[in-house]
Amino acid sequence: MKHCYFTLLLAILLPALTVQTLSAVNTEKNTQSAKSTKLVANSPGAGNPLLPGYFADPTIVKFGDIYYIYATTDNEMLASGAPTLWYSNDMQHWYNYIMDVPTLSSVNLRNFWAPDIIKGDNGLYYLYFGNCQAGCNIYGYHSEQPEGPWRKLHADDKPVIEVGFPRRGFPSLDAQFFKDDDGKIYAYWGTWVHYNGGYAAGELDNKTMASMKSGVNIPLNQTPEPFEAAYMMKRNGYYILMYSGASCHDETYNVRYAYSKNPFGPFTPGANNPILSTNADQSVHGPGHHSVLENKGDYYIVYHRHDYPMTRGGMSRQTCIDSLIFENDSTIRTVIPSHKGIAPIVKSRMPSDKAYGVKTTASSYYQLNTKGLAYDYLPSYATDRNNATLWKAAANTFPQHLVLDLGKVGTIRRVMTQFEFASYYYQYTLEYSKDGQTWSLYADRSDNRTPGSPMIDDNKVKARYLRLNVLGTEKPGLLAAVWNIMVYDKLFETPLPLQNKPSNEGPGAVSTKRLLIDLNAQNTVTIEAAQTSSDSTAGAMTFTSVHNNGSLGSVFTRRGDVRLVTDETGVKAFSFTDGYLILKGVTVPEQLAWNGAFTVTTWVKNPTVEREGECLFSWCNRHVWGLANSYNALFYNSSGHGAMAHLDGHFDMRYRPLPAANLWHHIALTFDGVEERIYVDGQLNNAQLMTLASAIEKARFIVGSSDMGENYSGLMASLQLYDYALTPEQVTDMAKHTPGF
Repeated sequence: MKHCYFTLLLAILLPALTVQTLSAVNTEKNTQSAKSTKLVANSPGAGNPLLPGYFADPTIVKFGDIYYIYATTDNEMLASGAPTLWYSNDMQHWYNYIMDVPTLSSVNLRNFWAPDIIKGDNGLYYLYFGNCQAGCNIYGYHSEQPEGPWRKLHADDKPVIEVGFPRRGFPSLDAQFFKDDDGKIYAYWGTWVHYNGGYAAGELDNKTMASMKSGVNIPLNQTPEPFEAAYMMKRNGYYILMYSGASCHDETYNVRYAYSKNPFGPFTPGANNPILSTNADQSVHGPGHHSVLENKGDYYIVYHRHDYPMTRGGMSRQTCIDSLIFENDSTIRTVIPSHKGIAPIVKSRMPSDKAYGVKTTASSYYQLNTKGLAYDYLPSYATDRNNATLWKAAANTFPQHLVLDLGKVGTIRRVMTQFEFASYYYQYTLEYSKDGQTWSLYADRSDNRTPGSPMIDDNKVKARYLRLNVLGTEKPGLLAAVWNIMVYDKLFETPLPLQNKPSNEGPGAVSTKRLLIDLNAQNTVTIEAAQTSSDSTAGAMTFTSVHNNGSLGSVFTRRGDVRLVTDETGVKAFSFTDGYLILKGVTVPEQLAWNGAFTVTTWVKNPTVEREGECLFSWCNRHVWGLANSYNALFYNSSGHGAMAHLDGHFDMRYRPLPAANLWHHIALTFDGVEERIYVDGQLNNAQLMTLASAIEKARFIVGSSDMGENYSGLMASLQLYDYALTPEQVTDMAKHTPGF
């Protein structure tokens, strides 16, 4: 398939679709879990994940009295979210901040992967990111403050660690920096290292902090079964080189280590590798890419794991923390990944959360129940103080509301809300009531354009009930969803006076609930004929255009060899040989951008399905971002992207099983903002959890091909596109009719 962004990723095996099954639980069961000695993934009060949201590759550091976590912002376009950090003064309550990091002069940076930070001898802070848009390089920045604003180390955009250093072709990603006792600073980096001969290491110029020297290769036999994410620490004279192995996309991901008496090795593999792995029930799934925090002689490993249940591709990761214990100076005890996390290491001065565990209801909540996957995004999850769980509305329609019953009338001074995506704004209001009947306004964020987590709203009222009304989101298709909403009866200072900047983007477009495209070969009155063909296909006719009977209007114009035929069963259809249809003068509407819901239905008969290509319908532009999940197109072939292509095999969806060739099939693809489903002849064929970032800039509606010419070579009786997700019942009913109707 031509659409893969990273050629190196083609070499990684396509993982099987991983699904976990969770039973829906009610508030009473949650309470019982909290009282038990062993926490499960949805237990109230669980300490892991540490952060509310999708953040990976965490680097944890402490500057002064503040703890900082710099991480990859996940769950969009192959982990290409905004450069963010989290900060806390008690390791329990965390605040998000979007950093000001300048882009390159030649490329508008979207990748801010695997950040690391180190304080220089001159008192400045130095931040390093990996990026693969102009070669896989490490870029550097400096600032007087740990949060920025950041300035480039090289005005000409020269990388600090360039692809090909210390040897030709080596990708410079996942760099971590280590300061030794003598003041020297070393860097360790590398990804896909099992293909690239091992990790790389080098010494950073500790005066400029902007260039490397003494680059070396750490051979594979010194760090067996590696993948990426090297991390160096030192303990009692031993250099402990930790790293992640297997694949970050599935349950095999793990943390390993080796040790040496020299920062460049040779290294001896640890005796009990791996030391951190997926747990037995897979509720801690794919842990890895970590950093280490030392506090008064105790060590803690901060790592990411996949969300639960797991979003397809393993790029909706969450940051966790557990204890790291040494058996001796060169041996690390196996880490037992937990939902509990660690005991507090700093006494918190926060007042108690009056919303914890209270009765919570909502306008709706999302229910998964498909292909072995059962899970409910319950309203009670918004008040359980667990960053693994969230309330999510049943659909990406607005308004949606969440109501908290605090049990009795009391003072409300502050409400803190952690929405699903910290980097994008949500528009909302907060209302309060004493009786649950008469409501007054507590806070009006209906025109909000500032992202953040938590969103902080202050007032002083007496109330028993609090109602959150979610009115819209920055990006199309995002659902009303809340990790936690917290209520306090007194005000308090936050650790730092940081405030995110307002977004320049208007609120995301919403669905019109319409049939946008209706293409049907049976409606011959809408087809402008050119001539009758003289070829051997009985009744074949070429044509110049065909009307779109959907709400977008216009006509589809023919490009290449597409004809109108009647097959042996009497079904009129478009026959695609080496051509396609394109909707004239119509751009893809905004409600289909980003995570917008949609349905594509089509009647097709394909003589050959055992090959690449065979694109039925495309409506995204893979050239805009060229990143996984930014491209969507419906295919009908036997490959891994044979049902739905997303630019990367770890995210694509195949048919399970493949529809038989040379028969009429009704194929329907639905996406509701959470789950992607493919139906064949009215029956669910495959499904996966997804978050999209559909790139529609300059995109066109193309029937029978993709934006790169992956042509379909069969019959199509009809095709429809809706800007919302049809229900399973609606899809099943459609499949009962004659092809084309």
